[in-house]
Amino acid sequence: MLASLRRFSSLRRAPPLCRPSLPRPTRPILRPPTLLPPLARCLAPFSLLSTTAPFEGVAGGDASPYAVSEVDEEPASHRCTDAYAAIELALDSVVKVFTVSSSPNYFLPWQNKAQRESMGSGFVIPGRRIVTNAHVVADHTFVLVRKHGSPTKYRAEVQAVGHECDLALLTVDSKEFWDGMNFLELGDIPYLQEAVAVVGYPQGGDNISVTKGVVSRVEPTQYVHGAAQLMAIQIDAAINPGNSGGPAIMGDKVAGVAFQNLSGAENIGYIIPVPIIKHFIAGVEEKGIYVGFCSLGLSCQSTENVQLREHFHMLPEMTGVLVSKINPLSDAHKVLKKDDIILAFDGVPIANDGSVPFRNRERITFDHLVSMKKPGETAILSVLRDGIEQEFSISLRPLQPLVPVHQFDKLPSYYIFAGLVFVPLTQPYLHEYGEDWYNTSPRRLCERALRELPKRAGEQLVILSQVLMDDINAGYERLSEFQVKKVNDVEVENLKHLCGLIEGCTEESIRLDLDDERVIVLKL
Repeated sequence: MLASLRRFSSLRRAPPLCRPSLPRPTRPILRPPTLLPPLARCLAPFSLLSTTAPFEGVAGGDASPYAVSEVDEEPASHRCTDAYAAIELALDSVVKVFTVSSSPNYFLPWQNKAQRESMGSGFVIPGRRIVTNAHVVADHTFVLVRKHGSPTKYRAEVQAVGHECDLALLTVDSKEFWDGMNFLELGDIPYLQEAVAVVGYPQGGDNISVTKGVVSRVEPTQYVHGAAQLMAIQIDAAINPGNSGGPAIMGDKVAGVAFQNLSGAENIGYIIPVPIIKHFIAGVEEKGIYVGFCSLGLSCQSTENVQLREHFHMLPEMTGVLVSKINPLSDAHKVLKKDDIILAFDGVPIANDGSVPFRNRERITFDHLVSMKKPGETAILSVLRDGIEQEFSISLRPLQPLVPVHQFDKLPSYYIFAGLVFVPLTQPYLHEYGEDWYNTSPRRLCERALRELPKRAGEQLVILSQVLMDDINAGYERLSEFQVKKVNDVEVENLKHLCGLIEGCTEESIRLDLDDERVIVLKL
């Protein structure tokens, strides 16, 4: 079930900007269910929180309180987090982030929406870098940071952004900014009921704030900003708009990054755990850019029913999950088959509900093990096929859905011919229908966006988004929001292919075959 995702932000409108070099939409997005890791999941109504009060000079980014936690094999020891110690540690480490951003208008892709100003938090790490949330600087045109106790704002540059994991790295060239700054170290994943202190600049004031809470839960959670399903830590500390990007401190180290909360609930916040942060930073250091999180490209079903297990020849001692769909672009498509039973991942047995052992008598879905792999690494899968147990080696890499879930920091693509506006279908396009886009957007487009898998690399669903009325296209105005299937009997692969077919046409007329057997004919 898709839940309603809301962003709590009161945005102050400023005069329109010239088209920025890197715009993007700032809406929460849902990932297509078939592209999520194996297990069925119920999505809760999370919120990204951003504070957008005006400030002197320039204004800044958006913040959301989410956090993630990870596994720790060491025996649990008592780790005390003192709020006073946390504030002392954070005074020279946590900064306020000011962002000016401008998002594209997907209904009018040649235009940008009015700029907006927002604020978030961040903290410095070794290497003279600042960690914050991706949604704080998404679609940015200008970013400033300010130290605690300083009236000066410094220009910051975005070094790397990972929208799936909602993390970003900033750099500041000014040497003055780094004078007296204290770099924070990344720590461990906290255990349940361990205390953490969340530090940041939430709404309600201009100075630094500290809230204290305990860890309530550690499990994969949907990240609202990038719609990925990754490990997160739930805490009961108050996380408010503006806290996004601030550190959650345990002892004298960072246990996570605040990023989202649960709408309609009190004191339920989430932080991004250290393993996710390290995975993001390591990828940036190795490749120079954000590399993403790996996926098997599978949709799996639990095998908790006894009759189902017997049908697939599972012995009483066997456990695993049933493969129901395979992404054609994944390496798993070359070796796995529908109705295979995945028994283990890298030697770790998978339970019938899709979970694997995690820490002290805890369990977690096995897709967490997949997401922690580096792109290009291989995994050994134990598979039961036709009653015979086999082992396969599969290379893992990030996979892109047929319909992009987000398009942050990008200008939308479009092509206009004879007043017909063609665009590739994306979820940000559907979000233009409002917060209830799942029910208000065209049903056929929505279902394809959430469920269809790509058949080939580079494939796009090209739609006729609107008709700019003119004599040449009169009578076709009701054919907007239909997918373009063919141009002169040639199947359309993507927007670039459609453009080439039309521009290179040597016939007297062009025939466009749309959904629902609709046809458009234009004479050249």
